[in-house]
Amino acid sequence: MLYNCSPCLIMFKILHLSGASLFSWLSHSTDSFTRQVSVRVRARDATSRASSSFCGPKQAQHPLTINTKHCKGQALLDMVCEHLNLLEKDYFGLTYSDAESQKNWLDPSKEIKKQMRTAPWHFAFSVKFYPPDPSQLTEDITRYYLCLQLRDDMLSGRLPCSFVTHALLGSYAVQAELGDYDTDDHGPDYVSDFRFAPNQTRELEERVMELHRNYRGMTPADAEINFLENAKKLSMYGVDLHHAKDSEGIDIMLGVCANGLLIYRDRLRINRFAWPKILKISYKRSNFYIKIRPGEYEQFESTIGFKLPNHRAAKRLWKVCIEHHTFFRLVSPEPPPKGFLVMGSKFRYSGRTQAQTRQASALIDRPAPHFERSTSKRYLLSRSLDGGRYHGGVPQGLLTQRTITVKGGYSETRIEKRIIITGDDDVDQHQALAMAIQEAKQQHPDMLVTKAVVVRETESPTEEQHRTSEVRTELHVNITVMTP
Repeated sequence: MLYNCSPCLIMFKILHLSGASLFSWLSHSTDSFTRQVSVRVRARDATSRASSSFCGPKQAQHPLTINTKHCKGQALLDMVCEHLNLLEKDYFGLTYSDAESQKNWLDPSKEIKKQMRTAPWHFAFSVKFYPPDPSQLTEDITRYYLCLQLRDDMLSGRLPCSFVTHALLGSYAVQAELGDYDTDDHGPDYVSDFRFAPNQTRELEERVMELHRNYRGMTPADAEINFLENAKKLSMYGVDLHHAKDSEGIDIMLGVCANGLLIYRDRLRINRFAWPKILKISYKRSNFYIKIRPGEYEQFESTIGFKLPNHRAAKRLWKVCIEHHTFFRLVSPEPPPKGFLVMGSKFRYSGRTQAQTRQASALIDRPAPHFERSTSKRYLLSRSLDGGRYHGGVPQGLLTQRTITVKGGYSETRIEKRIIITGDDDVDQHQALAMAIQEAKQQHPDMLVTKAVVVRETESPTEEQHRTSEVRTELHVNITVMTP
């Protein structure tokens, strides 16, 4: 396949990343030659609960030092993979966002400073090439990180699933984290604060619990293998989507995956071009072109064009196509063109192909690495704030967390706790409020309580309550804490 582009395209300036993706964020200081890179590895819990993001992060910062004068992207990726104890690293990469908040992959073959023109440097560690057959991955730790990415894709809507699939994958996720079902440890609603789907229902949670009870004896590694075996069959598995318009100006999505280029309209796939059918891919300005091999009853080649939002988007799609075609279809990467008279971009995928990665994985000779599957947020919070419903003035908490980007590119985390106190008619409102604020401060000592609202709700006594003289009163205490 030929890769052509317009010779007049210029590189765009990258400002910053808002840090929205998978496992790690990286930033640098301002030393002009050797910069201290702070890596915050966020080991995503597969089934995080009660959060607008998918993971229940367990975060730690680990300083790395790189010479930014000549350091290339591959050196930084190697450092992150070494920290994660990950050997099958060719499926992963580092992403950053440009000034238009568009995701870009850090080029391992280029110097970082030439790709990141402006401070601060923020990256996210993500799956770049989704293996068509995850069972061929050698190590459990690689499959674990792939599972984390897929669970994030499911919750964000990038990987649409049916009710049945959400329930099945959710049950494997619960088994991987909680292990076997235990009547003593697991109450009637033990998955109610897990998040499996964008619009989760009680019916889905009940189906997840029903399936999970049947998995006795299944190890976390086996649960993740079963998860991946079902996830890989989804139509949007590993599809990288790009906004575009067809020749008639109709909005479509172009999807790049291991098998080729897919065309979507109104979320339905309307066409598919497998890599063997594509002879050439190119772009010019904001237009992206593919040259198609003639069919059985066709005499001539045909070229199909698409309109991208701008020339940067066209080049981004072109590069993603080159990388996916090379990684999944070729035995070894093609060398970049040499010479001064080469027209257009010299970009070529420089990493190992899937064939080379499998050969290297077969040579891995080490004991299975021990790693801790991260616990999700429910176990990082106190039971009084994130447990079941208690009585006699003890609160139950419903937690939501949002991380937003405010003016200047800084991230601000806001956590809202809704504490419901159930008791008799004499529940003290002031005591309940003081208790809620105190516990919020204890759980988040580095954050500020910015808002506290108490709402008293008393149920009208029913006929049965009249006989037993029981009247239930609920105090709803809404606590908001945020980073100072």
